[in-house]
Amino acid sequence: MSVIRRLSETTVNRIAAGEVIERPASVVKELVENAIDAGATRIEITVNGGGRSFIGVADDGVGMTSEDLALAVERHATSKLSDDDLTEIATLGFRGEALPSIGAVARLRIVTRQYNADAGWEIRVEGGTVHAAVPASRGPGTTVEVADLFFATPARLKFLKTERSENGAVSDVVKRLAMAHPEIGFMVSYDGRKSLAYQAEAGDLFDARLKRLGAVMGRPFQDNAVPVDALREDVRLTGYAGLPTLNRPTSQGQFLFVNGRPVKDRLLLGAVRGAYQDVLASNRHPMLALFVELPSRRVDVNVHPAKAEVRFRDSQLVRGLIVSALRHALEQAGHMASTTVAQDTLSKLRPGGAEPYQPVDHLFSQRRPSFHSGMAEAAAAYHAPLQTDYAPVGRIDPSDATPQGEAPAHADPVSYPLGAARGQLHETYVVAQTDDGIVIVDQHAAHERLVYERMKAQIADQGVGRQLLLLPEVVELEEEAADRLVTRADELAELGLTLERFGPGAVVVRETPALLGETDIRGLITDLAEELAEFDQALSLKERLEHVCGTMACHGSVRAGRRLNPSEMNALLREMESTPNSGQCNHGRPTYVELKLSDIERLFGRR
Repeated sequence: MSVIRRLSETTVNRIAAGEVIERPASVVKELVENAIDAGATRIEITVNGGGRSFIGVADDGVGMTSEDLALAVERHATSKLSDDDLTEIATLGFRGEALPSIGAVARLRIVTRQYNADAGWEIRVEGGTVHAAVPASRGPGTTVEVADLFFATPARLKFLKTERSENGAVSDVVKRLAMAHPEIGFMVSYDGRKSLAYQAEAGDLFDARLKRLGAVMGRPFQDNAVPVDALREDVRLTGYAGLPTLNRPTSQGQFLFVNGRPVKDRLLLGAVRGAYQDVLASNRHPMLALFVELPSRRVDVNVHPAKAEVRFRDSQLVRGLIVSALRHALEQAGHMASTTVAQDTLSKLRPGGAEPYQPVDHLFSQRRPSFHSGMAEAAAAYHAPLQTDYAPVGRIDPSDATPQGEAPAHADPVSYPLGAARGQLHETYVVAQTDDGIVIVDQHAAHERLVYERMKAQIADQGVGRQLLLLPEVVELEEEAADRLVTRADELAELGLTLERFGPGAVVVRETPALLGETDIRGLITDLAEELAEFDQALSLKERLEHVCGTMACHGSVRAGRRLNPSEMNALLREMESTPNSGQCNHGRPTYVELKLSDIERLFGRR
């Protein structure tokens, strides 16, 4: 007697549903993707009871005939593939599993009508049982209703979370799809209450996309994001990346898309971390939305039942493109820091400062112009007269400071982006006046970034210049720490630091990077030894360049407590304006805070 038997069609469908339909948000995702593939310009989503009792998705797409409707609820029947070539997938849905899987575990009702048809059609599927299609009344498009989700598999209901959590998952799905398709309007209602509404954006794709991203991710992102547009071979990367000072404690503000498909890919997230690693602390995450477009044959979207993951044929090409494009975009932003820095500052200055500062919409237009409203052109104009020889960045010395560090005679110093220095507070903070506000600069954080960027530029150009110590300095360390330094001596020499063994548990330093000027050599060597302890021995120092250079820059920068004269302060401001990434220090903290007069007037109740 045979012990092997075929599973019933109903059981097969329910097993398939377990892979595709995990929770109500999975249903919404599949149905909205079908609506997008159908050419919809408006999609309305209705959710009741957290999706357990009812889910409805209505669109104005192309609709279906009665024959198509009957096929649509059969497994592996699809309109998304012109042939059986799975390497040429140009749609969001293509497996032909969504509708039959939903119908296997819920009560499914579909009403549809084509634009040129005289009448519509309706079909029902309950727990896997398909009823015949019947005529129905509807305007052009399709409505899919799902009632009593998982009634046929009640055990699955135990794994669902609260209504609030399930609604949140639905919102997340819709937001991601809305970001990828700004040309489509979306509306979401929960238990009769409208929750999300995104109008269709017209015009240029970049402008439409930024408006949609602002609607989904918030106005602060829209005002503090820089455009990304890069092409390598036949892979294109577009989107917007938030300034480093606009960051979050988690990666929830990062949205990645491949050929219009929202994905959560570890390769792409790793590339984002690599791009931001020397402008952001390791425990902070940037906000961004990136769109990768490449030929279908170069990416496999069929590696996950829910189509949430992809696999690239040349993953290193994609990763390299993301890293280089993001770094270039951030460098183009120059000294800019996000407007949220000022908002956070004001929230701490207001009475009861623990309460979050909530700026009204019209104030955004009074703040620093965004990158997209001409900041690039303004920065270029400012930079032209600023390419002068200031005091060496590694050592701002009163004897080296010259009037060149100030604004040219033909320009008012306050017209520069960071204004004209007016004073120094507590020998730590430089206060400058701009045309319409004030700027407060953390001199140590700002100078640390300037030294770091100079050092990186020298390494990329001809190597770091060295200065010979008149009296070599002996630094005593633990034996293991000294061994680590001596082992990497050749690599450190390439970075301008020359040292050698000096007996057990000690090294002697003979040359240091010229950029650092007078520095605490003992502290520098101790910190470098600790840094090397965390490095993988298989990695070269050039691969961990940001850590080594960052440590050196910290020791070579102007310290808090150092008094600066007006020429030095203005030289620091001008250098910041012409240096990439100077809006944040090597640890991702802002180097300056800008307060507009309107902000200050509101602080004192004058507005």
